[in-house]
Amino acid sequence: MARLIRTEKEVEGEYTEQWVVVDDDDEALDQWPQGPGEVVGREAPRLDGHQRARGEAIYTADLALPGMLHAAVLRSPFSRANVKRLDLSKALALPGVLGAVEPGDAHVLEREPSFHGAPVAAVAAESFARAREAVAVIDVEWEELEPLVDAEDAVRQGSLLEEPRQYERGSTEAGFGEADVIVEAEYRTQTVLHNALETHQSVCRWEGDTLEIYISTQFIWGIRDSVSEQLGLPPDRVRVVCNFMGGGFGAKNSPGDYTYIAIALAEKTGRPVRCALTRREESLAAGNRNATVQRLRAGARSDGMLVALEGEFVNAIGWKGFSGPTYGPMEMLYACENVRTVTHAAKLNLPPNAAFRAPGFVEGTFGLECVLDELAGRLELDPLELRRRNHADNDLVDGRPFSSKNLLECYRRAEPHWSRRDDVRARSEGPVRRGVGLASQIWYGGGGPPSYAWVRVGSDGRATVITAMQDIGTGTRTAMAQIAAEQLGLPLERVRVELGDSARGPYASISAGSSTTPSMGPAVRAAAADAARQILEIAGQRYHLEERVLSLRDGRVVSADGGSWPLEEVTGLLGDAQILGKGSRGPNPAGMRVLTFGIQVAEVAIDVETGEVRVERIAAIHDVGRVINPLGARSQVEGGIIQGVGHTLSEERLVDPATGQVLTQTLDAYKLPTIADVPEIVAELLDIPDEHLTNLGSKGLGEPPIVPTAAAIVNAIRDATGADVRSLPVTREEMLRALAEAREREKVAASPA
Repeated sequence: MARLIRTEKEVEGEYTEQWVVVDDDDEALDQWPQGPGEVVGREAPRLDGHQRARGEAIYTADLALPGMLHAAVLRSPFSRANVKRLDLSKALALPGVLGAVEPGDAHVLEREPSFHGAPVAAVAAESFARAREAVAVIDVEWEELEPLVDAEDAVRQGSLLEEPRQYERGSTEAGFGEADVIVEAEYRTQTVLHNALETHQSVCRWEGDTLEIYISTQFIWGIRDSVSEQLGLPPDRVRVVCNFMGGGFGAKNSPGDYTYIAIALAEKTGRPVRCALTRREESLAAGNRNATVQRLRAGARSDGMLVALEGEFVNAIGWKGFSGPTYGPMEMLYACENVRTVTHAAKLNLPPNAAFRAPGFVEGTFGLECVLDELAGRLELDPLELRRRNHADNDLVDGRPFSSKNLLECYRRAEPHWSRRDDVRARSEGPVRRGVGLASQIWYGGGGPPSYAWVRVGSDGRATVITAMQDIGTGTRTAMAQIAAEQLGLPLERVRVELGDSARGPYASISAGSSTTPSMGPAVRAAAADAARQILEIAGQRYHLEERVLSLRDGRVVSADGGSWPLEEVTGLLGDAQILGKGSRGPNPAGMRVLTFGIQVAEVAIDVETGEVRVERIAAIHDVGRVINPLGARSQVEGGIIQGVGHTLSEERLVDPATGQVLTQTLDAYKLPTIADVPEIVAELLDIPDEHLTNLGSKGLGEPPIVPTAAAIVNAIRDATGADVRSLPVTREEMLRALAEAREREKVAASPA
């Protein structure tokens, strides 16, 4: 029976209440026993792996609709300007140019652009080359204005996206008063770019009164809702399609200016229009992980117990965007009664930020975990033991119990990797110093309702999972097939997954906040269980047996008394009829905090003469609930760590400090890690289901692996050299500066008083 309930939903720490419809049968499913099943918990190669590898998968970039035009965008070359005059007539006069739009034709086009790369006008032509030629001849007169590009200046001037966020529990003044050791430090993180393989793009066309949007996106239904609201269309008159996409990392949650430009040009020309960002435009207008300044203070007693934590955070957001929870780790990770944070969201004449794989927590963990290691050094206490002593048994922010938490088990499993440090240090030779560092991880990942799925079983005994979700390259298609196969007792090769189209499947959640599997997986399992129930009812009638003695296993209907029949023998009775199971995602456990946890141990080698830093090994132990596909899960861990290595050592978007213009617009200027920079990665997942969370007990895994990487590497640098690195990226120049500072401290300490 369907029931309407009011439930609490949390997305990255933000709680909302909403009504959802749940089915009693969905909630009645018990979790599978811990450990591998017949399909779930077993390694499975991606179902679409060959399609991707052979170039058969159709991405938005591959789409070629009949009569399709190509858009090019005039973007501001200045960080702050006024458009004094804009004339599109020369552009429209070029052969092959069929339409152009300017401010007033689409809300994303601006006459007063406020960052380098802001869109001002666009044209549509029969080829992209002709569209670019047309943009080049647009007659435009600019008035360049003085920009604001320094985040701390913005805070002083009151240029903020929102009022400063303030949080306090206990009394930090009293806490620091009883501290035996206090560490104060300032940490800085840089702006980094997503650089997904497939750039941001949309193909838009009108089919009758329906707007079709083919887009590389992490949220099919979010695009549908945003566009329908912006254009005043009924939601069902907006169809959104994304069968395959080449990565997003958080930057493809919204329609973006390119979608609205394509829509406006499609309406003006009556033709389908592609608007795709070039690689240079990706560096300007696709979002970024914003830079931060963190002024931190930590106090502890001589026994290592934290008595006070204090942080002032400045998030350099850009012209618009959101202020990420840089404060989150300080408030949530450790059992400290006295915590105070203040967070400023600086509004600047710089490109807007966007979510980027655990936004805020990557930056905040870097500062907090480095401060903790400095504290451990002052206390002469083992860094792992310091973290154990300050383990939080419940959530101190909201006063809630954790739905599950196995961080102490992560620490235990990290011990063999941590115990390597003496041997690693002993391998130091000549100018190369080696060391080991660690850092803890906390992040969200519980997912939530609503999400829906259908499972169709045909007369051939094969199953199809249908849901209008997206696979952003993480292997979700395979994981959903494994869940359905497990519930239906089918081999994985007899299950397929149809997704990616809002007109051809039920509502599905966003692929962000590490929420895809914990949001969609329970709905898929419930739908498969509904289909399985119907199959067993039919089999019971066919073979005159009670349903309770029947089960599905290995593609067969099996009776407790020893009988066994191929599934297709039962479903074959249906002919062209089908069994259709439906399922929904139920609520999260009431009054509990659903979080993920982990620890990483990094080994590094530093050439103290050149400042070169090499990461040689990272061991990652993570608690993310039940693991559906260990092969895909390890891939997620490896990908997150590789991104973390780039964030720590080489990646940085550079801007001209005087003009705010972005200088790193190409991949040869922006230093992404290559395979030569990838260390040995040892991934260990606890695979302990969260007994309170849904019928699966699975949490998300997309973001946890990147959270502690930078801190673990920098703490390993300190272990190897004694140098305190407090700014990312750790370039050779930064490393040499920190080494010189460390030598100066040693001289001062050694000199007579």
